[in-house]
Amino acid sequence: MEFRHLGRSGLLVSEISYGNWITHGSQVEEEAAQSCVRAALDLGITTFDTADVYAGTRAEEVLGRALQGERRQGLEIFTKVFWPTGPGRNDRGLSRKHIMESIDGSLRRLQTDYVDLYQAHRYDFATPLEETMVAFADVVRAGKAHYIGVSEWTAGQIREAAALAKELRIPFVSNQPQYSMLWRVIEAEVVPASEELGLGQIVWSPMAQGVLTGKYLPGQPPPAGSRATDEHGGGNFISRLLNEDVLTRVQALKPIAEQAGLSMAQLAVAWVLQNPNVSSAIVGATRPEQLQDSVKAAGVKLGADLMKAIDEALGEIVERDAAQTQSPKQRP
Repeated sequence: MEFRHLGRSGLLVSEISYGNWITHGSQVEEEAAQSCVRAALDLGITTFDTADVYAGTRAEEVLGRALQGERRQGLEIFTKVFWPTGPGRNDRGLSRKHIMESIDGSLRRLQTDYVDLYQAHRYDFATPLEETMVAFADVVRAGKAHYIGVSEWTAGQIREAAALAKELRIPFVSNQPQYSMLWRVIEAEVVPASEELGLGQIVWSPMAQGVLTGKYLPGQPPPAGSRATDEHGGGNFISRLLNEDVLTRVQALKPIAEQAGLSMAQLAVAWVLQNPNVSSAIVGATRPEQLQDSVKAAGVKLGADLMKAIDEALGEIVERDAAQTQSPKQRP
């Protein structure tokens, strides 16, 4: 495993991080989840990403149990706050009340005294940003989080938050966006702003929910048991990718991967890691062998000719326009 600094902070994270968005507590049973976490640890992954909303808070609980007995100082545990975690009017958003209550709930479920990174899962238009950032500052000063980050914020929102973080003297170090060969929206504005401000990207869905593994074939139904057929597997999210043009062009990546001596999954993960502003790529798994494949992308260098071949194969299906950013309903 290779390691990178998270932005310009001193925190080192594994290039491949393990995430449990739609697996733990919903898509796979606990025994399988425990096996995947064990495999991640055995493969050198030290960075684990979750959120309070995943599987209705159960994902944090599963991860907490899976990591028990590990040396806490050797792990980087990330979680997030924003989406509803209860029926009340204040059980959501980035108000001071919700942040202060949510961090305690997350720590209890994760069975830890602190998280290494606490992230705002979305921007809250209903709460003053200053209120949110002061609450985050108090979380850091209470020793409940070492660093602060955000997820899916625009460049303008990141700049505003960074200015407040500087005033409050708290370490605002990261953004967690969707990023893959097929979805490059962050490259136009978010990455330049993050580079200027010292933030690193912790990217999710580098395999485009499995589409870039090549398992979805044009003209054929999705494989049984895949995320596209599982009610807990993000089928609504990947439906926009399951069209003939996208799937046909993705198949054109197979000879490119073979030329590089990589699997399709490894090529997809290695591609996002070529961006120097990416600190870590989040991968999930329902089986340990999936991790054994994807972690081999760590440390891989893709040449300019190969990167050009990827762009030529995918052509105009790549999403680059920030105006195309997904609806928040698509992915909590």
